[in-house]
Amino acid sequence: HLLRLPPAAGTLVLVGSSMGGYVSAMACAALKPRALFLMAPALYFPGWDEDPAGCPEDTVVVHGWHDDIVPVDVGLRFARARKAALHVLDSGHTLNDRLASLSRLFDEQLERCIS
Repeated sequence: HLLRLPPAAGTLVLVGSSMGGYVSAMACAALKPRALFLMAPALYFPGWDEDPAGCPEDTVVVHGWHDDIVPVDVGLRFARARKAALHVLDSGHTLNDRLASLSRLFDEQLERCIS
């Protein structure tokens, strides 16, 4: 899923979870967002293994230690290559049991974007 702030805001933030994380990361080269927030991004799968380009400096990756869909090593690989913030939570793929943490991390990123 992609989130685009209204053009009047002057700031584009892309957000995605799982395959939406893949789409958001791959869209960075064309859309040049101010920030990128990825949750368990489905990157580096066979046939979908191109490395995203143009990811912004303010990139945050959140992954679950117990993700049985997208291994946590995927989030680590992506974050390490970009020196991005990486948050690994005691959770699974959906991160549904960590909504308060996700909200806090995303709020912090949005505050950076508008300050």
